[in-house]
Amino acid sequence: MRRSRLVVLVSSLLLAAGTALTGAATAQASSLAPTGGYVALGDSYSSGVGAGSYISSSGDCKRSTKAYPYLWAAAKSPSTFHFTACSGARTGDVLSGQLGPLNSATALVSLSVGGNDAGFADVMTTCVSQSDSACLSRLATARSYVDSTLPGKLDSVYSAIRSKAPGARVVVLGYPRFYKLGTTCAGMSETKRKAINNASDHLNTAIAKRAADHGFVFGDVRTTFTGHELCSGASWLHSINWLNLGESYHPKASGQAGGYLPVLNAND
Repeated sequence: MRRSRLVVLVSSLLLAAGTALTGAATAQASSLAPTGGYVALGDSYSSGVGAGSYISSSGDCKRSTKAYPYLWAAAKSPSTFHFTACSGARTGDVLSGQLGPLNSATALVSLSVGGNDAGFADVMTTCVSQSDSACLSRLATARSYVDSTLPGKLDSVYSAIRSKAPGARVVVLGYPRFYKLGTTCAGMSETKRKAINNASDHLNTAIAKRAADHGFVFGDVRTTFTGHELCSGASWLHSINWLNLGESYHPKASGQAGGYLPVLNAND
């Protein structure tokens, strides 16, 4: 009788120890970087325009060592890292010039694209330099494009990524809200700020829907940027940069590290 109890006790202890070890191994495995390669695609929000420390060989693409893809790769050490995101890229540019490194060994793909297709630069130029009504009109045109045309363009990009990297986890990152509301902000009315934020939400919703329909993960950066919008007093975004207009309304290095990187880390 005592021997039976002892056997049961020992068996229980071994089972508990095995479970603990298995749990620890699982936790350790989940924290490891992908065993395959990482490819970072997309536009200026992924290349790191506004973050400085640009890689000289990237030329006008302005890929930064402070951009979230570079930071992620430095921390996780994937087997290969290809950084093809480029300033100004639209969906067609991603299709024609960025997908080369994708293959069956690619384990992770990150991407931000769609803002330039919807006329991001022209929208911001109009809203900064013209009246409330002109700003709202330009935003309405952008929203119409997002509803009617952008989904098909995103589908083309997402389908091509899946075809070339069938086993990859694909994280599609969105865009932040630009302005903190309910506070004084020089040069930009509350009407414009609210409309720009709403347009960003509209764009994110469209991107998230197309990503989900392709089985991709949508990385929402609006939460991490909350409290760090323009007019917040602690902005992670450039406002108008007269010395380098191309960096205007792009994340600073702090926005890449504090706004984008944590979202990729949470979804990789």
